[in-house]
Amino acid sequence: MTALGFLYPGHSAEDDYPRIEQLLGSDIRLDVIHTETGEDTHRVEALRAMGAPEQLAPAVGELRLSGTEAVVWACTGGSFALGWEGAREQVRALARAAGTPASATSFGFAHALREVGVRRVAVGATYPDDVAGLFTDFLRAAGAEVVAVHGAEVAAAEVGAWGEAELFALARSADDPSAEALLLPDTALHTAAHLPALEKELGKPVLTASQVAVWEALRLADRRVNAPTLGSLFAREPLVQV
Repeated sequence: MTALGFLYPGHSAEDDYPRIEQLLGSDIRLDVIHTETGEDTHRVEALRAMGAPEQLAPAVGELRLSGTEAVVWACTGGSFALGWEGAREQVRALARAAGTPASATSFGFAHALREVGVRRVAVGATYPDDVAGLFTDFLRAAGAEVVAVHGAEVAAAEVGAWGEAELFALARSADDPSAEALLLPDTALHTAAHLPALEKELGKPVLTASQVAVWEALRLADRRVNAPTLGSLFAREPLVQV
């Protein structure tokens, strides 16, 4: 059994994780521990405060008791809002506190782009323009070329209530013909049930927060699972047969 831990802010789309666990169809356990969100907003300072060590500490303590082999801070904005170097220091501190390899969803996007072999991307963000711009800066620091950004400020509680229609509308609005992949970075979006349909609709890889967070945790644990129902990112031959 490979146990993977996720620090998830508040309550919005955490039910994507048990769904993904089922779709992986193997001996992998996904443990989700909730962290305090404070203000439900996409303001830059609120996002930075959300990932402060004192905010994450209680959840890290729970994960240490669960026996997880790797941990991911499953809050994209609470990572990239710190900038590349600030986010790196954040995950270093998280690794020290958890006693396991650690990463964040924002780095998961950077690593996933290399995995699927694309560089030019479009972004569909539920963030205001300044926050979406910080995600764009983060991706560029990772070597990506951001060809289009669609941003709209929506609170996590509202995003978590979106269904298929709203998700697909966001994806269509954000896509650009020159983009090789579409990124949907908000961890409050329910996307796990829709990945193959999204990729069929757009004709390209679609990377979403919950999908990327789980893939990043598997990468840290040296596991690779072939699960095409989770999109192109998971359509790879497994390094470990399961």
